[in-house]
Amino acid sequence: MSDLRAGEELAEKNGREEELNEYGKTEPDDFLVRTDFRDSQYYVNRELSWIGFNERVLEEGEDPTNPLLERLKFLAIFSSNLDEFFMIRVAGLREQVSVGVVELAEDGLTPLEQLNAIHRTLEPLLQRQDACLLNEVLPGLEQNGVTIRELESLPPEEGERLEAYFMQEVLPVLTPLGVDPGRPFPHLLNRNLNIGFVLRNFYADPENGGFHFAVVQMPAVLGRFIPVLLDEPGFHFVLIEELVAAHAHALFPGLEVASSNTFRVTRDADIEIAEEEADDLLKVMEEQIRRRKWGKAVRLEVDEKMSEQIRDLLRESLDLEAPDVYETRGPGNVADFMTLHRIDSRELKDPPFTSRSLRSFHDEEKSIFSVIRSGNILLHHPFDSFSAVVDFIKGAANDPKVLAIKQTLYRTGSDSPIVDALIKAAENGKQVTALVELKARFDEEKNIEWAKRLEQAGVHVVYGLVGLKTHCKIAMVVRKDDTGLPRIYLHLSTGNYNPVTARLYTDIGMFTADPDIGFDAINLFNYLTGYSARVHWRKLVMAPMSLRKRTVELIRREVEKHTAENPGRIIAKMNSLVDSEIIRELYAASQKGVQVDLLIRGICCLRPGLQGISENIKVTSIVGRFLEHTRIIYFRNGGEEEYYLSSADWMPRNLNRRVETMFPVEEPANKHLLNQIFDVYFRDTRKARLMMSDGSYQRIQPEPGELPFSSQDELIRLTGELIREEAVAAQHTPRASRGNRS
Repeated sequence: MSDLRAGEELAEKNGREEELNEYGKTEPDDFLVRTDFRDSQYYVNRELSWIGFNERVLEEGEDPTNPLLERLKFLAIFSSNLDEFFMIRVAGLREQVSVGVVELAEDGLTPLEQLNAIHRTLEPLLQRQDACLLNEVLPGLEQNGVTIRELESLPPEEGERLEAYFMQEVLPVLTPLGVDPGRPFPHLLNRNLNIGFVLRNFYADPENGGFHFAVVQMPAVLGRFIPVLLDEPGFHFVLIEELVAAHAHALFPGLEVASSNTFRVTRDADIEIAEEEADDLLKVMEEQIRRRKWGKAVRLEVDEKMSEQIRDLLRESLDLEAPDVYETRGPGNVADFMTLHRIDSRELKDPPFTSRSLRSFHDEEKSIFSVIRSGNILLHHPFDSFSAVVDFIKGAANDPKVLAIKQTLYRTGSDSPIVDALIKAAENGKQVTALVELKARFDEEKNIEWAKRLEQAGVHVVYGLVGLKTHCKIAMVVRKDDTGLPRIYLHLSTGNYNPVTARLYTDIGMFTADPDIGFDAINLFNYLTGYSARVHWRKLVMAPMSLRKRTVELIRREVEKHTAENPGRIIAKMNSLVDSEIIRELYAASQKGVQVDLLIRGICCLRPGLQGISENIKVTSIVGRFLEHTRIIYFRNGGEEEYYLSSADWMPRNLNRRVETMFPVEEPANKHLLNQIFDVYFRDTRKARLMMSDGSYQRIQPEPGELPFSSQDELIRLTGELIREEAVAAQHTPRASRGNRS
């Protein structure tokens, strides 16, 4: 039986369309070493690998060498990540169990087995988070003037002020919700903090002791942290749930509060739409976003002091099982504590740093476009400022020679100068096209708002292709140069057009006027806005058309060119490695002797270091101050080295169900820059962890006598040196020698 036919039968058996790919089509059957790489023992479970990544986030919160507010930030991110994990991944597994799906994951686990493994793995991590928050971070912050105070500890006059605040501003917003035969259990908002009150009325229902249960949802509009002791040095707060609980008599006059405990519900928030049947995708998405708040419950978090009786009431009312209930020792919803990271206390945060501005973009005697024409430019964010990208779009919006701007927008943020520039361009009479991806998860509302604003300004807005998310990051400017002919200027990137996350994520962007990439960009936008069946591209590699096939070809080419005298090497840096076909190809390359070095920040389903399978594969994860988001791929190619940047991870969704780009970096200087970036990351002994063959991770330790080395700190240091060198050079460069503006 052929490999292709075997793959088809396996796909039919498991119901996974993603198995029907190019595997086995492009090379003879004997290309791979004779090993059954489909065996479940060669794969790490996707969900458990993600939890492993989130554990590395938790470790940063536990790390005493990190400043205290940064530790609090990582604990908040750990919680926020878990929210999304439950809303999407756990919700999907629960749905599979409910409809009787028995499909096995690559590692051989059923959906129910995965849910059980998730629960077992998470419980100790949540205990570690509580211990870190209560025993280390909050006490440490208190010693440094940032305190969460208890009401009883406040002086009487402060208590009186808080009581007045509660009566005037909090009480009118609250809605107590009784639970009894006449008032069914309320449909509680997703991720909202609630207080459950057990109340006693001595004059009603004496046979039942007069007990009642009621729920009060905390009002997000008021904020969770209430400032107190404003005249004292430092930053002092009380939690709104404590204020509400202390004034329960105003909510339930005449009743005794027997107990009060916080709890929180997480709901299924995945949006499913039948795009083929949607007459207006914008309206359909708006409706689905409204429904997201009321999805099925997938998790219940309760105060550890809550009685079993009330837990059972909540669990049964939410149609949950015992493993879906998680205890919290400290204040629930730790994600809210990200608010405290805004406190202006530099000694409690990472040292500030200055991003390098692209000086040539601000030369009064040169235009941005003439700078780009002089050669491709790479920017490594956040070490290089994102302002160059904003200046590129703003410059195009105001340049009378610019005819058109076309751009993809996936996640732009709440206050986007990019969108403002596109609106300005339309007002200036440019032909402006924006592809706004409405299906960007948890950014749908912002993108709908931007889409409406752009349309009102006269921008031609499209929402992408049916069945595909548009995830590529590309901006195209058509400008008539002095020759009178239009020229294409481009920005392509591994990350989003979001100035805020560009300070928090590492990404790489490239400015280019390469005519071949420009030709491909024209066809890419025609594909996105019209109809196209283009197969051949000059330099861009596109998903879902050719990225999977080309990636396999490049890996196999590395194997073919590998010799003992001229060994092959593959380096790939990205967020996640999940795709089973790519993993099989990497296993085969390792078996042939090719050295494979993977910098995978998050999920990695490949098992490195397996004897006879992957002993030539090393997987490193770096979790630090910045979210590692760059996607760089390197092939030694027999000495003729090739580098690529991409918007795509090696995951089935990126390769099969998204519009993605991979583009080459060809200039020697830019290749050298990428090689330097790799070199810095591979030297990390401070934030790097090495993946073991069992899926666990171990911190990489410095050699005896060496100090720990942080790749991100080193990149900040190198950026500072470059800024100083450029400033000195600028002082000694005559203005006349800086070129003419064109």
